[in-house]
Amino acid sequence: MLYIGIDLGGTVIKIGLVSQGNVVGCRKLDADSGNGLKPRLQQIADAVGCLLSETGVLPEHLGGAFLAFPGIINVRSKRVVSTNAKYDDAPSVDLQRWCFEHWGIPFAIDNDARAATVGEWKYGAARNKENVVMMTIGTGIGTGAVIDGRLLYGKHCKAGALGGHLVVDYRGHRCTCGNIGCVEAHASSFFLPQIIRNNERLNPAFRTNTTNYDFKHLFREAASGNADAKAVIEDCMDVWSAAIVSYIHAYDPQTVVLGGGIMNSKDIILPYIRKKVRSLAWCPDGEVDIVASALGDNAALAAAEYYFERQPL
Repeated sequence: MLYIGIDLGGTVIKIGLVSQGNVVGCRKLDADSGNGLKPRLQQIADAVGCLLSETGVLPEHLGGAFLAFPGIINVRSKRVVSTNAKYDDAPSVDLQRWCFEHWGIPFAIDNDARAATVGEWKYGAARNKENVVMMTIGTGIGTGAVIDGRLLYGKHCKAGALGGHLVVDYRGHRCTCGNIGCVEAHASSFFLPQIIRNNERLNPAFRTNTTNYDFKHLFREAASGNADAKAVIEDCMDVWSAAIVSYIHAYDPQTVVLGGGIMNSKDIILPYIRKKVRSLAWCPDGEVDIVASALGDNAALAAAEYYFERQPL
């Protein structure tokens, strides 16, 4: 049995066919998320059609279609509840109906970081662990949590998923969510230009040329000896560490998984964060493992089958 997996990222949409955590074939589309979801639905359906044709899979051989979405999701009603500057028309879209009209199969949807957590919990870096937190670092910052072998949801399906919006500086930057001092506002790629411009410890020339800065650029510059780039990276790693300490204190995990493209620099990030968290987290019963994602960009897609095989909420 195969399942359709669709991961609606802020910059890239990934579509794949999934079986037991393995992604069989994958297509990628430019997200253009600022212009909404409706204009992309036909292209997503066309990409699925191409994958089915290439693999010779018929719709009747599909177990369902799963969509990972960057927002607050009601997994019971299978609708998008709230967005944050990505696919803002999604709450008005009946995605379950869209799925049935195209393939006549069951539909499931969840927050994208929570889905990535499932992928790593069931098939990746946290396999066979009962208590897990995942933090995805990219355009924004997302999280998911598993406690005593159960994926955390809460009353309104928000529990565990808003770790990017925990406050690390109540006098800090205003986040796109409306809050002040969020993890995301102080250490995500979306906010990097603002983070750099507002840092008076940096050289003026570095602070004024922020248009093309992203984490890949900063890590490259730091490796070549740029002290300003190194300072920005360390500030961000301090924020991520502070967030992870809060996750550890809140959820008591065995393992914290870090994901996102930024983990291409895991050889720098993991030792720094492990040392920082070890010095700050209250863990008298033993240190928490902090590891990199094993599934990378496919983590959310790999979760597709879980949403049709698990026990319902």
